[in-house]
Amino acid sequence: MSRILYIGGCTRSGSTLVDRMLGQLPGFVSTGEFGLITTHSITENRLCGCGRRFRDCPYWTAVGEKAFGGWDGPDAAELVKLHPQVTRQRYIPLLIFPSLSPGFARKLRRYQSLLGRLYAAVNAVSGADIVVDSTKAPAYALVLRGIPDVDLRIFDLVRDSRGTAYSSSKEQVMKDSVDRIVPKHRYAAPIITARWIVYHLIFDCIRIAGIPGITVRYEDVVRSPRQALRQIAAFAGRPAGEHDLDFITPPTVHMREDHTAVGNDSRLDQGTITLREDDAWRTKLPAQSRKLVTLMSWPLLKRWRYV
Repeated sequence: MSRILYIGGCTRSGSTLVDRMLGQLPGFVSTGEFGLITTHSITENRLCGCGRRFRDCPYWTAVGEKAFGGWDGPDAAELVKLHPQVTRQRYIPLLIFPSLSPGFARKLRRYQSLLGRLYAAVNAVSGADIVVDSTKAPAYALVLRGIPDVDLRIFDLVRDSRGTAYSSSKEQVMKDSVDRIVPKHRYAAPIITARWIVYHLIFDCIRIAGIPGITVRYEDVVRSPRQALRQIAAFAGRPAGEHDLDFITPPTVHMREDHTAVGNDSRLDQGTITLREDDAWRTKLPAQSRKLVTLMSWPLLKRWRYV
């Protein structure tokens, strides 16, 4: 049985950093935002975390061969085709009740069957017991829960909504795109805050529905990384050993090369990285936006001790 540790939450939450830190632990393998492998990696051939293009990376070549006989085979092409037909957020009601649409249910079962082979291939090639996936999206989490022989565990990674709003307003260009310039998505403060609220509430409901889950604050990870990773690793079912966290010397962490397929540009950084809370929003998020975001998300900010 494959075990997937899924990082849920909203965009710009620090998930790439947490994903990679977990991937340094024995028995864990970091994949990045694996739910986007069909577009960013198989189709667009962007950079792997190791710095090679996805299709030139020996690791991902081996995974593709193991899962589908190669990334150019018919099964990989079918995975790419089915992905947008079942994973969009608007399909959440059908992902909860697939019997409402027999056609959707057939596509979903086939997509889950192909995904199961892909995650199993990652397990086999990496030799890891636990695949860390930081896709974050609630819809993709609901897809994963239906894959046969998968032990899915979710931790909802929370970041202060005002930090998320400020980060989402910045103009940035993706460094992993080789053939064209790809700007990061930008969101207006009320739009990203509404998404922040809805996504975290959906993960609450997923946990109520019976999928094991915990909530971890990004700020706690960077302030007390050893304690946070011990908590997460124990939840994942593979507690960290005495020396497993030696790569962390607060406030720095030493990152080795990994093979994250998709994610923030920080996945391309190796060596010693300084952990920081990134609270520039306190001075750079416009006062009007800060007040609006605070008002909209007040109940959850209070729940998670941000106010």
